[in-house]
Amino acid sequence: MAIERKPRIVLTAQDHERLSILARTASSAMQDATIALTGELDRAHVLAKGRYPEHTVFMGCEVEFRDDTTGKVQTVTLVYPGEADISQGKISVLTPIGAALIGMRAGHSITWETRAGDLKRLTVIDVREPKEAGL
Repeated sequence: MAIERKPRIVLTAQDHERLSILARTASSAMQDATIALTGELDRAHVLAKGRYPEHTVFMGCEVEFRDDTTGKVQTVTLVYPGEADISQGKISVLTPIGAALIGMRAGHSITWETRAGDLKRLTVIDVREPKEAGL
């Protein structure tokens, strides 16, 4: 069975810096999520300071994606752990799905592992920039 290559991802310089610090300082209780996030950071293409990727998930973005197994479409906002609130659709980058979404372009797909160890595949449908200024 062939190993699936993960798609190329792009991060802003600010996101890469802040997420690298988060990955180094996250609690040991979040070890699996930290490992997943570190893997994403290691393979990311980092843009020059002040540049933002078009149609690409960065922190604070609203992301519409499809679970390719069930066909269910969801819209979430990718946030830092202290801002997470699933009832408001705000998911932490330190969740398995949050780590999978960071840096993904609209139209691209990725396979990710759930906390239960199941493999799932999602496709990013649309990415909308943050509504609040300064994110």
